[in-house]
Amino acid sequence: MEHNQLTGHLAALLTIFIWGTTFISTKILLTSFQPVEILVLRFLLGFFALLVVYPKSLGKTTKKQEGFFALAGLCGVCLYYLLENIALTCTMASNVGVIVSVSPFFTALLTPWFFKGSEAMGRRFFLGFLVAMSGIFLISFHGSALAVSPKGDLLALLAAIIWAFYSVLTKHIGGFGFPTVLVTRRIFFYGLLFMLPALPFFGFSPDLTRLGDPVILGNLLFLGLGASALCFVTWNFSVKTLGAVKTSLYIYVVPVVTVVSSMIVLHEILTPLAWLGVGLTLAGLFLSQQKSNQTKETKT
Repeated sequence: MEHNQLTGHLAALLTIFIWGTTFISTKILLTSFQPVEILVLRFLLGFFALLVVYPKSLGKTTKKQEGFFALAGLCGVCLYYLLENIALTCTMASNVGVIVSVSPFFTALLTPWFFKGSEAMGRRFFLGFLVAMSGIFLISFHGSALAVSPKGDLLALLAAIIWAFYSVLTKHIGGFGFPTVLVTRRIFFYGLLFMLPALPFFGFSPDLTRLGDPVILGNLLFLGLGASALCFVTWNFSVKTLGAVKTSLYIYVVPVVTVVSSMIVLHEILTPLAWLGVGLTLAGLFLSQQKSNQTKETKT
Protein backbone atom coordinates (compact mmCIF):
# COMPACT_ATOMS: atom_id res chain seq x y z
CA MET A 1 0.00 0.00 0.00
CA GLU A 2 2.78 2.44 0.96
CA HIS A 3 4.63 1.50 -2.23
CA ASN A 4 1.55 2.34 -4.29
CA GLN A 5 1.20 5.66 -2.48
CA LEU A 6 4.83 6.54 -3.20
CA THR A 7 4.41 5.57 -6.86
CA GLY A 8 1.31 7.76 -7.03
CA HIS A 9 3.20 10.76 -5.66
CA LEU A 10 6.10 10.21 -8.06
CA ALA A 11 3.70 9.89 -11.00
CA ALA A 12 2.01 13.16 -10.02
CA LEU A 13 5.37 14.93 -9.72
CA LEU A 14 6.47 13.65 -13.13
CA THR A 15 3.19 14.84 -14.64
CA ILE A 16 3.48 18.30 -13.13
CA PHE A 17 7.13 18.64 -14.17
CA ILE A 18 6.22 17.97 -17.81
CA TRP A 19 3.04 20.05 -17.75
CA GLY A 20 4.96 22.92 -16.19
CA THR A 21 7.38 23.01 -19.14
CA THR A 22 4.80 22.70 -21.94
CA PHE A 23 4.45 26.48 -22.19
CA ILE A 24 7.80 26.59 -24.01
CA SER A 25 6.67 24.15 -26.70
CA THR A 26 3.28 25.81 -26.96
CA LYS A 27 4.88 29.23 -27.32
CA ILE A 28 7.04 27.95 -30.19
CA LEU A 29 4.13 26.22 -31.93
CA LEU A 30 1.87 29.26 -31.68
CA THR A 31 4.07 30.97 -34.28
CA SER A 32 2.83 28.44 -36.86
CA PHE A 33 -0.43 26.98 -35.51
CA GLN A 34 -3.73 28.19 -34.11
CA PRO A 35 -4.33 27.11 -30.47
CA VAL A 36 -7.09 24.70 -31.51
CA GLU A 37 -4.80 23.09 -34.10
CA ILE A 38 -2.19 22.40 -31.43
CA LEU A 39 -4.89 20.97 -29.19
CA VAL A 40 -6.29 18.57 -31.79
CA LEU A 41 -2.91 17.43 -33.10
CA ARG A 42 -1.44 16.76 -29.66
CA PHE A 43 -4.39 14.61 -28.55
CA LEU A 44 -4.50 12.77 -31.87
CA LEU A 45 -0.83 11.94 -31.39
CA GLY A 46 -1.54 10.93 -27.82
CA PHE A 47 -4.44 8.69 -28.83
CA PHE A 48 -2.45 6.81 -31.48
CA ALA A 49 0.60 6.57 -29.24
CA LEU A 50 -1.47 4.82 -26.57
CA LEU A 51 -2.99 2.60 -29.27
CA VAL A 52 0.49 1.53 -30.42
CA VAL A 53 1.84 1.03 -26.90
CA TYR A 54 -1.19 -0.93 -25.67
CA PRO A 55 -3.28 -2.11 -28.64
CA LYS A 56 -5.67 -4.19 -26.54
CA SER A 57 -9.37 -3.40 -26.41
CA LEU A 58 -10.99 -1.94 -23.31
CA GLY A 59 -13.42 -4.81 -23.38
CA LYS A 60 -17.09 -4.94 -22.49
CA THR A 61 -18.43 -1.83 -20.81
CA THR A 62 -21.84 -0.71 -19.64
CA LYS A 63 -23.70 2.35 -20.91
CA LYS A 64 -23.16 4.00 -17.54
CA GLN A 65 -19.41 3.42 -17.73
CA GLU A 66 -19.28 4.81 -21.27
CA GLY A 67 -21.18 7.82 -19.97
CA PHE A 68 -18.46 8.49 -17.41
CA PHE A 69 -15.74 8.07 -20.07
CA ALA A 70 -17.57 10.55 -22.29
CA LEU A 71 -17.98 13.07 -19.47
CA ALA A 72 -14.28 12.78 -18.61
CA GLY A 73 -13.34 13.34 -22.25
CA LEU A 74 -15.68 16.32 -22.48
CA CYS A 75 -14.31 17.90 -19.30
CA GLY A 76 -10.60 17.02 -19.20
CA VAL A 77 -9.74 17.08 -22.91
CA CYS A 78 -12.28 19.24 -24.72
CA LEU A 79 -13.80 21.89 -22.45
CA TYR A 80 -10.83 22.51 -20.16
CA TYR A 81 -8.33 23.21 -22.94
CA LEU A 82 -10.79 25.14 -25.11
CA LEU A 83 -11.77 27.37 -22.19
CA GLU A 84 -8.14 27.89 -21.21
CA ASN A 85 -7.08 28.74 -24.77
CA ILE A 86 -9.96 31.17 -25.24
CA ALA A 87 -9.21 32.74 -21.85
CA LEU A 88 -5.59 33.32 -22.93
CA THR A 89 -6.86 35.41 -25.86
CA CYS A 90 -9.02 37.55 -23.55
CA THR A 91 -6.85 38.15 -20.49
CA MET A 92 -3.25 38.04 -19.31
CA ALA A 93 -1.51 34.67 -19.15
CA SER A 94 -0.59 35.43 -15.53
CA ASN A 95 -4.28 35.82 -14.69
CA VAL A 96 -5.06 32.44 -16.23
CA GLY A 97 -2.17 30.81 -14.38
CA VAL A 98 -3.40 32.05 -11.01
CA ILE A 99 -7.10 31.34 -11.57
CA VAL A 100 -6.64 27.83 -13.00
CA SER A 101 -4.52 26.96 -9.95
CA VAL A 102 -7.59 27.18 -7.70
CA SER A 103 -8.78 23.87 -9.17
CA PRO A 104 -7.75 21.85 -6.06
CA PHE A 105 -10.15 23.97 -4.01
CA PHE A 106 -13.07 23.08 -6.27
CA THR A 107 -11.96 19.43 -6.31
CA ALA A 108 -12.17 19.38 -2.51
CA LEU A 109 -15.67 20.88 -2.66
CA LEU A 110 -16.90 18.41 -5.28
CA THR A 111 -15.41 15.25 -3.77
CA PRO A 112 -18.12 14.73 -1.07
CA TRP A 113 -20.76 14.82 -3.83
CA PHE A 114 -19.14 11.86 -5.59
CA PHE A 115 -17.68 9.85 -2.73
CA LYS A 116 -19.48 8.83 0.43
CA GLY A 117 -17.49 9.03 3.64
CA SER A 118 -15.10 11.71 2.39
CA GLU A 119 -13.72 13.66 5.31
CA ALA A 120 -14.32 17.40 5.12
CA MET A 121 -11.26 19.54 4.48
CA GLY A 122 -9.93 21.08 7.68
CA ARG A 123 -7.93 24.15 8.62
CA ARG A 124 -4.62 22.90 7.24
CA PHE A 125 -6.11 22.37 3.80
CA PHE A 126 -7.55 25.87 3.60
CA LEU A 127 -4.46 27.44 5.17
CA GLY A 128 -2.32 25.59 2.63
CA PHE A 129 -4.62 26.78 -0.14
CA LEU A 130 -4.25 30.43 0.92
CA VAL A 131 -0.47 30.14 1.30
CA ALA A 132 -0.08 28.40 -2.08
CA MET A 133 -2.32 30.90 -3.87
CA SER A 134 -0.33 33.76 -2.35
CA GLY A 135 2.83 32.18 -3.73
CA ILE A 136 1.28 31.58 -7.16
CA PHE A 137 0.10 35.20 -7.21
CA LEU A 138 3.65 36.43 -6.53
CA ILE A 139 5.08 34.11 -9.20
CA SER A 140 2.56 35.17 -11.81
CA PHE A 141 2.65 38.91 -11.22
CA HIS A 142 6.25 39.57 -10.23
CA GLY A 143 7.32 42.55 -12.28
CA SER A 144 3.95 42.86 -14.05
CA ALA A 145 0.77 44.77 -13.38
CA LEU A 146 -2.47 43.19 -12.28
CA ALA A 147 -5.16 43.72 -14.90
CA VAL A 148 -8.69 42.35 -14.58
CA SER A 149 -10.50 41.11 -17.66
CA PRO A 150 -13.95 39.86 -16.59
CA LYS A 151 -14.58 37.71 -19.68
CA GLY A 152 -11.17 36.03 -19.79
CA ASP A 153 -10.92 35.63 -16.01
CA LEU A 154 -14.39 34.06 -15.86
CA LEU A 155 -13.45 31.60 -18.61
CA ALA A 156 -10.29 30.67 -16.67
CA LEU A 157 -12.40 30.13 -13.54
CA LEU A 158 -14.75 27.87 -15.52
CA ALA A 159 -11.70 25.92 -16.74
CA ALA A 160 -10.60 25.39 -13.13
CA ILE A 161 -14.06 24.10 -12.19
CA ILE A 162 -14.15 21.83 -15.25
CA TRP A 163 -10.77 20.32 -14.30
CA ALA A 164 -12.10 19.66 -10.80
CA PHE A 165 -14.97 17.71 -12.35
CA TYR A 166 -12.45 15.79 -14.46
CA SER A 167 -10.48 14.88 -11.34
CA VAL A 168 -13.44 13.42 -9.49
CA LEU A 169 -14.69 11.69 -12.64
CA THR A 170 -11.35 9.93 -13.16
CA LYS A 171 -11.31 8.88 -9.51
CA HIS A 172 -14.74 7.31 -9.98
CA ILE A 173 -13.64 5.68 -13.25
CA GLY A 174 -10.63 4.20 -11.44
CA GLY A 175 -13.06 2.05 -9.51
CA PHE A 176 -14.19 0.29 -12.69
CA GLY A 177 -11.00 -1.77 -12.67
CA PHE A 178 -9.89 -1.13 -16.26
CA PRO A 179 -6.19 -0.57 -17.13
CA THR A 180 -5.27 3.10 -16.86
CA VAL A 181 -3.78 3.27 -20.37
CA LEU A 182 -6.97 1.94 -21.96
CA VAL A 183 -9.12 4.27 -19.88
CA THR A 184 -7.00 7.25 -20.91
CA ARG A 185 -7.24 6.27 -24.56
CA ARG A 186 -11.02 6.04 -24.33
CA ILE A 187 -11.15 9.46 -22.67
CA PHE A 188 -9.00 10.91 -25.48
CA PHE A 189 -11.38 9.40 -28.03
CA TYR A 190 -14.39 11.13 -26.51
CA GLY A 191 -12.47 14.37 -26.03
CA LEU A 192 -11.53 14.48 -29.70
CA LEU A 193 -15.09 13.57 -30.68
CA PHE A 194 -16.48 16.50 -28.69
CA MET A 195 -13.94 18.86 -30.29
CA LEU A 196 -15.17 18.22 -33.82
CA PRO A 197 -18.20 20.59 -33.73
CA ALA A 198 -16.01 23.43 -32.45
CA LEU A 199 -13.26 23.21 -35.09
CA PRO A 200 -14.93 25.36 -37.80
CA PHE A 201 -15.39 28.19 -35.27
CA PHE A 202 -11.69 28.28 -34.30
CA GLY A 203 -10.05 28.42 -37.72
CA PHE A 204 -8.89 24.80 -37.83
CA SER A 205 -6.75 24.38 -40.96
CA PRO A 206 -4.66 21.19 -40.89
CA ASP A 207 -1.68 22.11 -43.08
CA LEU A 208 0.66 19.21 -42.31
CA THR A 209 3.48 20.60 -44.46
CA ARG A 210 4.49 22.66 -41.42
CA LEU A 211 5.56 19.42 -39.75
CA GLY A 212 8.57 19.35 -42.06
CA ASP A 213 10.26 21.79 -39.71
CA PRO A 214 12.21 19.67 -37.15
CA VAL A 215 11.65 22.24 -34.40
CA ILE A 216 7.90 22.28 -34.92
CA LEU A 217 7.71 18.49 -35.20
CA GLY A 218 9.83 17.98 -32.10
CA ASN A 219 7.73 20.30 -29.96
CA LEU A 220 4.49 18.79 -31.23
CA LEU A 221 5.76 15.30 -30.42
CA PHE A 222 6.67 16.48 -26.95
CA LEU A 223 3.14 17.76 -26.38
CA GLY A 224 1.49 14.72 -27.97
CA LEU A 225 3.62 11.92 -26.58
CA GLY A 226 4.81 13.48 -23.35
CA ALA A 227 2.28 16.04 -22.13
CA SER A 228 -0.75 14.14 -23.46
CA ALA A 229 -0.18 10.37 -23.79
CA LEU A 230 2.27 9.91 -20.91
CA CYS A 231 1.04 12.61 -18.54
CA PHE A 232 -2.65 11.82 -18.72
CA VAL A 233 -1.83 8.19 -17.95
CA THR A 234 0.38 9.12 -14.99
CA TRP A 235 -2.12 11.72 -13.76
CA ASN A 236 -5.06 9.31 -14.00
CA PHE A 237 -2.96 6.68 -12.21
CA SER A 238 -2.20 9.15 -9.41
CA VAL A 239 -5.87 10.06 -9.04
CA LYS A 240 -6.77 6.37 -8.92
CA THR A 241 -4.06 5.70 -6.32
CA LEU A 242 -4.00 8.83 -4.16
CA GLY A 243 -7.47 10.25 -4.68
CA ALA A 244 -8.76 13.29 -6.52
CA VAL A 245 -8.04 15.88 -3.83
CA LYS A 246 -4.53 14.78 -2.92
CA THR A 247 -3.45 14.52 -6.57
CA SER A 248 -5.01 17.85 -7.55
CA LEU A 249 -2.90 19.63 -4.95
CA TYR A 250 0.15 19.10 -7.16
CA ILE A 251 -1.38 21.65 -9.56
CA TYR A 252 0.03 24.25 -7.17
CA VAL A 253 3.51 23.30 -8.37
CA VAL A 254 2.85 23.99 -12.08
CA PRO A 255 3.68 27.72 -11.85
CA VAL A 256 6.85 26.87 -9.90
CA VAL A 257 8.07 24.50 -12.62
CA THR A 258 7.09 27.01 -15.29
CA VAL A 259 8.99 29.93 -13.76
CA VAL A 260 12.10 27.86 -12.96
CA SER A 261 12.19 26.32 -16.44
CA SER A 262 11.80 29.77 -17.99
CA MET A 263 14.83 30.85 -16.03
CA ILE A 264 16.85 27.88 -17.27
CA VAL A 265 15.65 27.67 -20.89
CA LEU A 266 14.68 31.24 -21.71
CA HIS A 267 17.20 32.87 -19.33
CA GLU A 268 14.52 34.95 -17.64
CA ILE A 269 15.55 36.68 -14.43
CA LEU A 270 13.54 35.89 -11.31
CA THR A 271 12.89 38.68 -8.86
CA PRO A 272 13.08 38.19 -5.07
CA LEU A 273 9.27 38.28 -5.02
CA ALA A 274 9.16 35.38 -7.47
CA TRP A 275 11.51 33.33 -5.31
CA LEU A 276 9.33 34.14 -2.30
CA GLY A 277 6.36 32.95 -4.33
CA VAL A 278 8.10 29.65 -5.06
CA GLY A 279 8.72 29.12 -1.36
CA LEU A 280 5.15 29.98 -0.38
CA THR A 281 3.69 27.71 -3.07
CA LEU A 282 5.71 24.72 -1.92
CA ALA A 283 4.87 25.47 1.73
CA GLY A 284 1.18 25.63 0.81
CA LEU A 285 1.40 22.27 -0.94
CA PHE A 286 3.03 20.74 2.14
CA LEU A 287 0.35 22.12 4.48
CA SER A 288 -2.51 20.93 2.27
CA GLN A 289 -0.98 17.48 1.83
CA GLN A 290 -0.71 17.10 5.59
CA LYS A 291 -4.47 17.35 5.90
CA SER A 292 -5.35 15.46 2.73
CA ASN A 293 -3.32 12.48 3.90
CA GLN A 294 -6.16 11.86 6.35
CA THR A 295 -8.89 12.27 3.78
CA LYS A 296 -10.76 9.16 2.70
CA GLU A 297 -12.44 8.94 -0.67
CA THR A 298 -14.68 5.91 -0.87
CA LYS A 299 -16.24 5.09 -4.21
CA THR A 300 -19.98 5.55 -4.31
